[in-house]
Amino acid sequence: MVRFHNNKKGIRILAIAESFQKHDRKSILAGVVMRRDLVVDGIIYADTIVGGNDGTNKVLAMIDSLGRTDINCVLLGGLIISLFNIISGKHINEITKIPVIAISYRRSPGLQGSIHGVDEPEKIKEYLKLEERKPLRLWTGKTIFVRHWGLEFVDTSNLLNDLVIQGAKPEPLRLAALAARAYHNYVGNSY
Repeated sequence: MVRFHNNKKGIRILAIAESFQKHDRKSILAGVVMRRDLVVDGIIYADTIVGGNDGTNKVLAMIDSLGRTDINCVLLGGLIISLFNIISGKHINEITKIPVIAISYRRSPGLQGSIHGVDEPEKIKEYLKLEERKPLRLWTGKTIFVRHWGLEFVDTSNLLNDLVIQGAKPEPLRLAALAARAYHNYVGNSY
């Protein structure tokens, strides 16, 4: 397990968020590298197949493409993206040895009954492998739900609380979501 030091500003987070529409063939992933002191230190893009099975490999490729050894944590805006393209945070942590945190913002009874389409049995199997989400109350009073690999819950809590300026969304994920949406709007229906 990695320890995060609360007084170290230079910790770098790679936050990844997506943007897509149901009619799209591909979803845009935007990755923002941000230091703990909220200084942006890089941006990267990729795409995934809507309804596909390539989310985990695309995140790994983004990390590899950055070619950086100073990324201290990967922060994902969810593990179930673009119509049930399931990302394995555990696998990403095992391959890269970088801690991974996945965030969602709502309590959910589960999505098993909603999964459909190509590879439905395989997607349900992958979904059932996901660990339970833990509620995390932020300093803002908002509660988010987290899964984490490679660092303790207390360090996950400290890091996320440092990255939230207001509301519930950590600043690196907020910026990654804006970047993904802007790029998606730019490419339009060509995706």
